[in-house]
Amino acid sequence: MEQLLIHCANAIETNDATLAQQILWVLNNIAPPDGDSNQRLTCGFLRALISRAARTGCCKMITAMANSTANLTINTHKFSVIELASFIDLTPWHRFGFSAANAAILEAIEGFSVVHIVDLSSTHCMQMPTLIDAIANRPEGPPFIKLTVAGATADVPPMLDLSYDELGSKLVNFARSRNVGLEFRVIASSSSDGFASLIEQLRVQKIVFPEGSEGEALVINCHMMLHYTPEEVNPNPYNTFESSSVTSSSSFRNMFLMALRVLDPTLVVLIDEDADFTSNNLICRLRSAFNFMWIPYDTVDTFLQRGNKQRQWYEADISWKIENVIAQEGLERVERLEPKTQWVQRMRNARFRGIPFSEDAISEVKSMLDEHAAGWGLKKEEEDLVLTWKGHNVVFATAWVPC
Repeated sequence: MEQLLIHCANAIETNDATLAQQILWVLNNIAPPDGDSNQRLTCGFLRALISRAARTGCCKMITAMANSTANLTINTHKFSVIELASFIDLTPWHRFGFSAANAAILEAIEGFSVVHIVDLSSTHCMQMPTLIDAIANRPEGPPFIKLTVAGATADVPPMLDLSYDELGSKLVNFARSRNVGLEFRVIASSSSDGFASLIEQLRVQKIVFPEGSEGEALVINCHMMLHYTPEEVNPNPYNTFESSSVTSSSSFRNMFLMALRVLDPTLVVLIDEDADFTSNNLICRLRSAFNFMWIPYDTVDTFLQRGNKQRQWYEADISWKIENVIAQEGLERVERLEPKTQWVQRMRNARFRGIPFSEDAISEVKSMLDEHAAGWGLKKEEEDLVLTWKGHNVVFATAWVPC
């Protein structure tokens, strides 16, 4: 099926409409949307290729097929807070990063009376309740928490059905119920420019309230969000910085990390999926995506029955990601995962030093994995932790401090 998809992609790119249509016909017959995991995976790529052909207009008959095929529609779900929390609990995909990050954060903030957490997360602060719970039980008493989130992130799955202001009110009330003081702030800042507005607000705040004056820790929690930041070279949006470490020749990813380093944070946690979707070559991206995206389709069969609503939501989100990787180009192609090795190098270049996760953190992650299917595993790679499915890398967790 992978080879058929590659031949089809080549035919679309070379405008060979006849061959493309023949292969699409074959794929349509052998990869039904309700088949086994490999067939559903292939169907997702089939949709994406038809969408790509329709967008470019290179094959008129395929464009007509796209316009007339209801199966091509991806109906992503807008979650309520309760639905999203339940949805995330289904697999360790996000919970792994939550557990590892929370353990690292708890250690880093020991002794601080005020903790400023900047949460850059694709899961809309779903990590925060468990962190607040853990902080509430701190032996010396909980610190006051300032929680800052970027409110204008890309409209990508999973999506939430309420505003961040409403979400913030819920979190403040939850923290109050746990006897934890919480201040919630939304800054309109987007990954498309490397969160430039957010960085500027944090920089100004650091000048007004320098770290250490009131025992304040600054924690940057990056959970599957930074790969939405473009890696192209762009003009420097951080024009208020006078640091020579942030230059106009940097990519937005490097610029963001260097700008973080200027803030001298107490801890940076970086969690993301361990794959490479950055190639400008469609065939390379297709191969890489096919050899990674089989994992969520394979895992879903272990915990959700066919026809289940949550399964439909889960696979719609996966299909959205596949279509973005395959059908989109330029800045609209936001699913640009990088492997752990590349992020590690970026962090080191920005003058951060990796720190290991403690044995307590590893025990927390292992206990969480025990609640899920037997195929999930954990391995250590130097200072880092990696979530695996049947031995294949899925998500990595890293923790960093300034050098």
